[in-house]
Order: sequence, then structure tokens, then C-alpha cells
Amino acid sequence: MQRATRTLIAAFAVATLLVGCGAPHGLDGDLTDDWAALGPPGPFTPAAGVCHEADFADAVPVAAYAPVDCTLPHRVETVHVGAFSAGRSEPPPIASTELRTAFADCDQRATGYVGDNWRAGRLRLAVAVPSGPGWVAGSRWYRCDLMEVTTAEAGARVVTRTGSLRDGLRTASPLRLGCQQTRTGRGGVVQNLVTVDCATPHDAEFAGVWQSPDRPYPRRSVDWAPFYAGCRTILARYAGVPDDTDLAYRSDVVVRPPGAGRWRVGDRGVRCYLWLGDRKVTGSLKGVGPTGLPVRTK
Repeated sequence: MQRATRTLIAAFAVATLLVGCGAPHGLDGDLTDDWAALGPPGPFTPAAGVCHEADFADAVPVAAYAPVDCTLPHRVETVHVGAFSAGRSEPPPIASTELRTAFADCDQRATGYVGDNWRAGRLRLAVAVPSGPGWVAGSRWYRCDLMEVTTAEAGARVVTRTGSLRDGLRTASPLRLGCQQTRTGRGGVVQNLVTVDCATPHDAEFAGVWQSPDRPYPRRSVDWAPFYAGCRTILARYAGVPDDTDLAYRSDVVVRPPGAGRWRVGDRGVRCYLWLGDRKVTGSLKGVGPTGLPVRTK
């Protein structure tokens, strides 16, 4: 199988481009994926509401476009197929207005498909578009793909699953992010969050998603200030406490934006976690109010 050097290339019966696989908190902003140039391209449009056995991260090339019923083992589920407007002679490049518009559509479609912001679960959203030859042959589609992953943290692997993701976050679900236990490194910086049962002692909890405005990706310490402020607002709403200067003394916060590569294609959804830092609790802190999340005096 040929390996790609160009960012975001993968393959179906026509080669496709994947916008995905960026890890949170800037730990892995590289969206380059393995790919295989397979078969003659053609002006076809893939189907929505179907699943696929391969996710293009494997070293096994896909011989043909072969969707499967979602009751069978699979790694990818196509939740929507849209279309670009005519006019371009080649697929839209990364960070183009067209690709950012396609991602925004897929973002909205995926959220509607699962019943909540897809980032509230162990899910990854990818966008696929035709290759250059496929585009020349007349293909103008973009495909919105969801995958279950092992973690919302860096190093996630795609899960082989059975059953559709449709309405998967509409109610309580093992997919949903909840209580977490932090793993810290040098200087007490949170390196990883591990999902745990809320009935067990833990020091963190997923609070929600902050939608960042369109701004440059954070590179310096000062660039992170709006992200922490945004997540603190999400945290206050989740816990039912005032969003004021005392909030920093009630809880710390862990901020997990998408990787730099995903940021370039328009992903602005930031995962926000409540982090106690100095103690552990049992049970959820959702809606506990000022009494359940008191101001710390030390």
C-alpha cells in the first residue's frame, strides 16, 4: 500500500480525503492519514446512513466502496452526504472556505444524528471529499463520518462496533463523557483524563463544550486565556454556581481544544472539564450549586 505525504488523504473506490484524527489540547495537530490509491475514480455519490468496515488508519487497503449494515461489525458510520457547489477545478484545500463550510455542516449534522454535541461522547468526526481524479470525473460530494474511539484524549483508537450511533447521546450511554480521573505530569499539569464510574472517587468531570469564536489557534500562554474563560462559563452553568471571580476558587478547569490541524478546517468545539485538583468526590457535581462546590479557603 502506498503511503501519503499529503495531509488528509484516504481512500474508497475513489480516493477520499479525511478531515479528522486531531487529538485534543494541541497534542497532535497532524491530520495526515494513511491512504491507498485504489481502482479507477468515477463520478459516484456515497450513501448516508450506512457503515464501513475500514477507517483508513489500518495498513490494509480497501478494495472497493462496500458499505455494510450498521448491525454488522464496522468502524465508520456515514451520517450525512452533502455536495459542494460547482466551479472549482480541484477539491477544496484545507482551510478553504468550502471545506470549512462542509465541516460546519457535518458538525451540525453529526450533533443532530447522535442527539447531543458529538464531542460530549467518545466520538470523532471526519469529513471525506473526492480525490483530484474523482473531482475531475465529476464527483462533488462530501461525506460526514462518525467513529467511536477509545478515549477523547490523545492516542485514541477507533473502535470496531456493532449498532448505529444514531441517537447514541440522546440518553444515558457508555459513549457519553462523564466523571474522570486525572493523570498529572511535571508541575501538576494534567496529561490525561481517564473515564471512571461516578460512584468511585474521582477529581474531574466533563462539563460541556465551549464553542470558540473564529480566532488563531493558541500558541503562547497568553493565547489560552479566552479558552479558560470560556470553559469556566461552561463549568459554572454545569455545576450551578455563579460565573464570577470566586469560580476559580471553587474548581480548576481542564481545557481540551481540537488539534491545530482540525482547527484549520473549522473545528472550534472545546471540551471543558471541571477539575478539583486538591480532592476527590463520589457522585456527579452537575447542578450541585454553591454548597456542593464551595469556595476553597486555602
